[in-house]
Amino acid sequence: MTASTGIRCMQMRGGTSRGLYFVAGDLPSDPSERDRLLISIMGSGHPLQIDGVGGGYPLTSKVAVVSRSQRDDADIDYLFLQLGVDAPTITDRQNCGNILAGVGPFAVERGLIPAGDEATTARIAMVNTGSVVTATFATPGGVPEYAGKTAIDGVPGTAAPILLRFADTAGSTTGALLPTGNLFDTIDGVEVSCVDNGMPVVVARAASFGITGYESVAELAANSELNERVQSLRVQAGKLMGLGDVTELSVPKTTLVSAPRDGGSFATRTFIPVRLHTSIGVLGAITVATALRAGGTGAELASFPPSGYVVDVEHPTGHLEVEVDLDTSTSPPLVRSAGVIRTARKLFDGTVYSPA
Repeated sequence: MTASTGIRCMQMRGGTSRGLYFVAGDLPSDPSERDRLLISIMGSGHPLQIDGVGGGYPLTSKVAVVSRSQRDDADIDYLFLQLGVDAPTITDRQNCGNILAGVGPFAVERGLIPAGDEATTARIAMVNTGSVVTATFATPGGVPEYAGKTAIDGVPGTAAPILLRFADTAGSTTGALLPTGNLFDTIDGVEVSCVDNGMPVVVARAASFGITGYESVAELAANSELNERVQSLRVQAGKLMGLGDVTELSVPKTTLVSAPRDGGSFATRTFIPVRLHTSIGVLGAITVATALRAGGTGAELASFPPSGYVVDVEHPTGHLEVEVDLDTSTSPPLVRSAGVIRTARKLFDGTVYSPA
């Protein structure tokens, strides 16, 4: 690729995130060269990403690299890359369940997999962690359908539903559901649960930080003392979770929980890693639900339905329902299954250019 020829790219909204989707073969094969190119395309290193196509926020600075899978148990390989905003950084140390929602339709759009006459089910290998997710989405006439009647909080309007069912999420990044070996740990005098069921997350009570957990995104973002405490907590937790020095990494996330206020199972405020999430990530929500279902920090605040596995997670802009089935008779608990319904929409398909 050169600055004048550009590279083929599709921008999609996946769940409550927005990102750039590329076919792996259209990018440089060398990871370092690829990463330099993507940082340049996104405009990372400037708070507005003014010289790139990023949206000036972590939720809109994401990339999916997609290819046909070489695995027998998958149809598509999906590599997720999280780019920095202010800093010219890029990392593959996490998955993203929101951007994942667009991978199946994108693969059909690019001819990487065949489409069914009415619906398509794709087995997607998440390269970051090696686990496989099954995505089922509408393809009437063999074409992805984005319009529909499914609403998800944090996204205006409605769209066609995409059913995601996860397998082998426990220990996705750290190698263990409870990477510290404990259901409870104490960091900076605060009780936490460090859990990895698709996303490494440090779960703590909002009250432990002197907040209710119902504050607005703007209010918490302006609380510099809180942000400093969250960063200190997650950096120490990262070491305990076997992730090393996570100062410059986007994982682990930190989620502060409180009692539900709007009919859900519990309320959340999530930091990614220090900026407050306007909602909550799919795999992050699954992991927090797992922590509380397993009796971890904040479990006494939760209100779960008497039957079934659906957990209604409240977040700053509404609700996210996830499905978490645990066998709590074992220690640590056994994750039987996890799932969620998301939506996605194609925003543009064309050529993107790098300034260099």
